[in-house]
Amino acid sequence: MSAVLPAALAAWGSGGSGHPYALLADRHDGTVVRCGDAVAKAHAPDTDPEALALRLRIAGAGPLAGVLLPPLRTGTVHGRPVSLWPYGTPVDPERPEDAPWEAAARLLAALHRTPPEALPGPVPPMRGPAKLARALRRLARAVPPGPGHHPPDPVHPQGGPPATAHHPTEPPAPAPRRLPPHLPGPTPGARAVRAAAATLPDWVRGEAAAPPGGALCHGDLHLGQLVRHPAPGGPWRLIDVDDLGLGTPAWDLARPAAWYAAGLLAPEVWLRFLDAYRAAGGPAAGPPGTDPWPELDLAARALTVQGGALALAKAAAERRPLDGAERLMVDSCARIATIPAELEPGAPS
Repeated sequence: MSAVLPAALAAWGSGGSGHPYALLADRHDGTVVRCGDAVAKAHAPDTDPEALALRLRIAGAGPLAGVLLPPLRTGTVHGRPVSLWPYGTPVDPERPEDAPWEAAARLLAALHRTPPEALPGPVPPMRGPAKLARALRRLARAVPPGPGHHPPDPVHPQGGPPATAHHPTEPPAPAPRRLPPHLPGPTPGARAVRAAAATLPDWVRGEAAAPPGGALCHGDLHLGQLVRHPAPGGPWRLIDVDDLGLGTPAWDLARPAAWYAAGLLAPEVWLRFLDAYRAAGGPAAGPPGTDPWPELDLAARALTVQGGALALAKAAAERRPLDGAERLMVDSCARIATIPAELEPGAPS
């Protein structure tokens, strides 16, 4: 990508001093540079500036001190909304045994317990379903479904009639590209992901309004969203509030739950995370000693579909086969596609 935006972002973040910077990320959903003791981010071009401004005010609100890292200042660079943050030490990807699962769980529990009425408002909706919709659109562009394609209805495991499900609507896609036969194509991987998506309610796929109410949610929880502040060894804090808002708190537990269900997260690690969340009073996943899946199932299926869609899209764009972790997510989608569609829940817990 062009270095113009990162350089301009670094100049803004350093007050125009022109100090050297480190490019941390340059993707379609954001550009991030480190400028000494601060990190500057240019948010996605399609960001709603008013909703972002509100999310940034929420991040700096007193009730969330010690939970979310607060921004230093905001602005605009090359027409993009930008924000400046204190630098924090990220999770070390080379030391998975030190991953702060319990800290993440406690931070989520504190976030979910925060009364929305105590925050600047009105609090916008959590953008988790919007991210799933974006992943499915990305899959449609990378691996077009083909003329007349419709995802198969989920098959009832007892051999009964097919479960009723809504098919995701996708924008017009370009003509299918000719890919080498070893790369993921419309079948079976992409077809399995689309069929799994069809088991989800419209609102989960971002095609309808979510049920009203809920708790304050992060919306995109993974270990890359935690840093120690002050660096290098301060307490853990949550970062990245682009998807923050009201929603179903189970969504924030869904990615580790999906990884556990797919075999990517060890059972003992999942239980440590779940136990820490429950011990901290988190409202999702039920009380200690109960089965968490009645509350987590829908969100975990949604994050599995999102992971499978992104895996296929990335593999197709890079013209390579799926790696082991990506294959596990797509295989999980194939299993989801064979179960009956769940009844859409009522208001979030």
